[in-house]
Parts: sequence; structure tokens; C-alpha cells
Amino acid sequence: MSIRLSRMAVPAALFAAASPAVAHITLETAAAPAGSYYKAVFRVSHGCSGAPTTAIRVRIPDGAASVKPQPKPGWQLAIVKAAPKDGGHASHAGHGHAGAVAEIAWTGGPLANEHYDEFVLRLKLPDAPGTVLRFPVVQTCTEGELRWVEILDPAKPASHDRRPAPALRLEARP
Repeated sequence: MSIRLSRMAVPAALFAAASPAVAHITLETAAAPAGSYYKAVFRVSHGCSGAPTTAIRVRIPDGAASVKPQPKPGWQLAIVKAAPKDGGHASHAGHGHAGAVAEIAWTGGPLANEHYDEFVLRLKLPDAPGTVLRFPVVQTCTEGELRWVEILDPAKPASHDRRPAPALRLEARP
């Protein structure tokens, strides 16, 4: 029986070594065709230092359009629209457009630290192949807050102390 347990322990140890030391809020899909509609699935895998999550706020990147969040049972949904820039003269691109969605917030839950969940929205991506869109996220918990807003420098070593904003790479259409 001890041989059997050892054989089972090896794959488990390899899996643990391959997974990141600390999970982050991430997008399920990291690349999408520019100019397409995209289903953004934000994965929330832990709370704040063990405290349950009670809110997720996602900032919508400039150039995104037709943003529609998916309601979640047990959570309230808020859609924050952008105010026009330049004294009321709204631009038709990005957040300068009066009425464009600037932020989506889900509040409620709570989502226990031991549980995992996903928060979903749909949007039209800008037609800009090669661009990386960042979705800064603020995670509020019963005790504390985590700001997933950092833009990582690939030249710097990875660290569990860093909190990158979820990123989406826009690719050329096939």
C-alpha cells in the first residue's frame, strides 16, 4: 500500500510545483481576434489574506464597446458609465463616449476564500491587432482589498507579491 501512495504522491507533487505559488485574478482566455466579440471570464481563486470576497470591480479598457455583464445569483450588479470629456463634448471611442461602460462591479456574495468562482462579461474588442488590453480589477473582501492593477515588466522576475491586471492580447483575424 505504501508503494501505491508514493505513486499517487508523485503526480500530486509535480502538479503543485507546476502551479503558481499564489493564484491571481485572471482571464480564462488570454488572446482573441481584434475587432471581435469576446466573452471575458474573470477567474477569482482566493480572497484577501483568507477573508471572503464581497466585491469585484473591473475597469473596462479604452476602445471596448457593447459591454454587457452577466448577472450572478447572490450578487448585485452595477454598470458605471463614462462621463463625457472636455466639458460635455464626447468622443466616440473609448471612455470619452458619453454612456460608454467604464466599469462593471459585482457586490454581494460572499465568496469564501476556500472557493473559486468566475465573473463574466461580453464586449466588442477594438480592431487593433498586436495591442494588449488590460482589465484592472479591485477585489474587496470582508477584511481588506487586493488591487490587481499592476502592468508587469517581462524583464523582471516573477514574484508572488505582484498583482498584475488581467491582460488580453488582440490578434489578427484568421
